[in-house]
Amino acid sequence: MQDLKKTIELAWEDRNLLQYKEYIDAIETVIERLDRGEIRVAELIGSRWHTNDWIKKAVILYFPIRTMEEIKAGPFMFHDKMKLKTDYQTTGVRVVPGASARYGAYLAKGVIMMPSYVNIGAYVDEGTMVDTWATVGSCAQVGKHVHLSGGVGLGGVLEPVQAAPVIIEDNCFLGSRAIVVEGVHVEREAVLGANVVLTASTKIIDVTGSTPVEYKGRVPARSVVIPGSYTKKFPAGDYQVPCALIIGTRKESTDKKTSLNDALRENNVAV
Repeated sequence: MQDLKKTIELAWEDRNLLQYKEYIDAIETVIERLDRGEIRVAELIGSRWHTNDWIKKAVILYFPIRTMEEIKAGPFMFHDKMKLKTDYQTTGVRVVPGASARYGAYLAKGVIMMPSYVNIGAYVDEGTMVDTWATVGSCAQVGKHVHLSGGVGLGGVLEPVQAAPVIIEDNCFLGSRAIVVEGVHVEREAVLGANVVLTASTKIIDVTGSTPVEYKGRVPARSVVIPGSYTKKFPAGDYQVPCALIIGTRKESTDKKTSLNDALRENNVAV
C-alpha cells in the first residue's frame, strides 16, 4: 500500500507521468480497490475519522486517463468518461431501474438503490436505503442501515484534497430533501427532519436545555434535528437566517429503524 501511495503522490506532483503504464496501473488499482470496498477515502481510526487524501488524488487523476465513450444500459445511452457499476447481483445490491452508480463507488451487501445516484469514491455500507432521487456525492461516507429519504443530497468533495468528506454514521435517518454538504459529520443514530440543510457554516443549535449550545459541522449522536432560523443584524435591518435546531434525542428504547415521524413525535413536534 505504501508503494501504491508513493506512486500516486509522484503522479500528483508531475502530471507528465500519466503517460506511463506504471502510473496508469497504480491509479486504476486504487479505483478498483475503492469499488470493492478494500480501501476508502475516509475511515474511522479509534474514535476519530481520518481522510486519506492520497486516495482522493487518485480519483482526481483517474479522470484525465479516461476517454469519453458511449455507455449502453438497456434502452438508455450515456456519454461519459466513467464506467458504471455492473456487478450488483454478485454483490447482493438491489438496484431499481433509473438508479446508477459509478465504478469506483462501493455499495455493500443489502444496499437498496431506488432511482438515485452514487458517485465515484463514495462508500455506502450494508443495509442502507438510498431512496428516490437521493444523491450520494463523490467520496461521501455512509454507514450501516442508514435511510436517505427521497431527494436527500449528500455533497461530494474532491478538492481541496485535504478536505473531509460528508460522513453519515450508522443508523441515521435523513428526511426528505435534507441536504448535507461541505464535510459535515452526522454521528450515529441521528435523525434529520425534512428540508434540514447543513453546511460547514450552518449553526446547529441544541435548544433542549435552559441555554442554547451551538455546534458547527457536526451533529451529535442520536440528535433529532429540524430546520430553524435565528435573527441576524445587517446594515439594512434584522433578518431571519437559516439554522438547524436540535430539539431532542432518540430514546434508547426506540427501534433504530423508526420512522422520521415517530422520532419527531417523541419530541412533541407536529408532523
